[in-house]
Amino acid sequence: MSVPTDLLAAPAPFSPSQKEYLQGFMAGVYASGSIPFVGTHASGQLTATPGAATSGNLAAPDEETVHGTPLGDLCKEERWKHDENPLDAWERLLKHADENKFPDAENMYRFKTHGLFYVAPAQDSFMIRLRVPACEMTATQMHGLADIAAELGGGYAHITTRGNFQIRDFKPKDIVRLLTWVQDLGLTSKGAGADNIRNVTASPNSGFDPTELLDVRPFAKGLHHYILNHRDMYGLPRKFNVAFDNGGSISAAADTNDIGFFAVRVTEKTLAASPSPTRVEPGIYFRVHLGGITGHQDFARDTGLLIKPSEAVAVSAAMIRVFAENGNRTNRKKARLKYVLDSWGFEKFIAETQKKLAFHLGRLPLEACEPRQPVVKHGWLGVAKQSQKGLNSIGVGIPVGRMSPKQMHAIADLATNFGKGEIRLTVWQNLLIPHIPDAFVESVKRSVSRMGFFTEAGSIAAGVIACTGSRGCKYAAADTKAHAVEIIKKLDAKLRLDSPVNIHFTGCPNSCAQHYAGDIGFVGSKLPDGAEGYNVVLGGGMDNEQGVARELFKGIRATEVPALVEKILVTYSGKKQRGETFVQWSRRHSMKELQEFLT
Repeated sequence: MSVPTDLLAAPAPFSPSQKEYLQGFMAGVYASGSIPFVGTHASGQLTATPGAATSGNLAAPDEETVHGTPLGDLCKEERWKHDENPLDAWERLLKHADENKFPDAENMYRFKTHGLFYVAPAQDSFMIRLRVPACEMTATQMHGLADIAAELGGGYAHITTRGNFQIRDFKPKDIVRLLTWVQDLGLTSKGAGADNIRNVTASPNSGFDPTELLDVRPFAKGLHHYILNHRDMYGLPRKFNVAFDNGGSISAAADTNDIGFFAVRVTEKTLAASPSPTRVEPGIYFRVHLGGITGHQDFARDTGLLIKPSEAVAVSAAMIRVFAENGNRTNRKKARLKYVLDSWGFEKFIAETQKKLAFHLGRLPLEACEPRQPVVKHGWLGVAKQSQKGLNSIGVGIPVGRMSPKQMHAIADLATNFGKGEIRLTVWQNLLIPHIPDAFVESVKRSVSRMGFFTEAGSIAAGVIACTGSRGCKYAAADTKAHAVEIIKKLDAKLRLDSPVNIHFTGCPNSCAQHYAGDIGFVGSKLPDGAEGYNVVLGGGMDNEQGVARELFKGIRATEVPALVEKILVTYSGKKQRGETFVQWSRRHSMKELQEFLT
């Protein structure tokens, strides 16, 4: 005889009201004398006297929880993490490599914690995402990654919008060799995916920008190594981003991060202009911004906190732990820091952070700090004088971040032969080669041009960034990189811009390319007939142009995008006021007016 499966299921635990009812009922039974009483004394021993018992013998044990969330309420990813920490997947990785086998859903999730992504159905292969702390790497590491891409991968690599590298087309049999090769280069991919802290970014010109307030690399790297050496920094409710801004000329897009540290200067003059009850010595500090997540149309906001640079890693760790303990573990769409802040407000979050710190969190009105100097839009391109006399950094434009092994080797050779073997990646999908002597600048520029890259700002190509797109991501609704390259091919030589414009292509609402923060943003959308298309937004910006783009059109065919971009830019050039930037022009008009201009 078969038994209904619902009768075999484990019973749900009693609710508090059910427990209370049953305990009261049984107390009456015991009082009647028909059943001998057995209870638990405060000492933990058994007692036969009802009045001496601290609890009845029917109470079910409390259900196990994860930071207060019952196991039964956890989403599947949280239950997988509870059953076995994804950091402990080495034997699973060895087994998959030995069997040359792709993972099931559970192991696919677990392997993301090691930076390995099985990206089917877009590609029947693995992708690895690396950590490049502070966006700084060596020429030797670049050579090594080029060899990995050529020998194990698909013969190409991408610079990402978090200032690191992704390399694709790895077979399961190679994943252990891949991970150990990466580690031999002094790099890691641990925590680069799943519910972890992503690559810790920093202003890419830190340490040589003449206008910077602070070299922020030590703090970004300090947090990176703290994460690697503390297991509880993994397994968060969802991913988490941290960035450090040096206050200089190039944007690190820190206001799009969960935590953004902005270097600021406090002087006697600024303190006198905005008196505060808190005594603050003049100097360089970090202001702390929280809650950036542009896919949800939110930028990080100033909290009022002013901390010493030496405190930044501890503050980060405390805030991450508060998020880990209180973030949503049942609904992954509401599991980012933004939603804790929306529910609690900044004051409660800061108060919970303070409980984890042995030093006091300082406060100072924003007006008591010098204003941040405006960033140089597209300042990540071209030649810039360094703070070190006679040396220059050269920003190299890499169309949509894609590099071949040959190009990677060539860049590494330039950094070694003309610089000091350093390379800086940026969140704008390009790179800087620093420490180039004046006498070699033109030689390096010519070499960059010969390898198919560019160094000049002011072109269409300078501001185009794109996420992986449908060729490499199952979530993307459009081939973003191909469409972005098509824009460059058709318009770069045709149009010259008086002021820089950023054009962001992202394949889905997750906004890896931050379409809401671009002058012109495209987010992939499948059209009713199945064709690739985009919804179009206009007027977004970061830093001193901060603002969320507004939706201009829905359902534009991908084939129509180049003509639309051209019309937008020609209309802007013809109708703008003298000296007016694209952001200023687009925000000066209503969406209805802009639509009328363009239809």
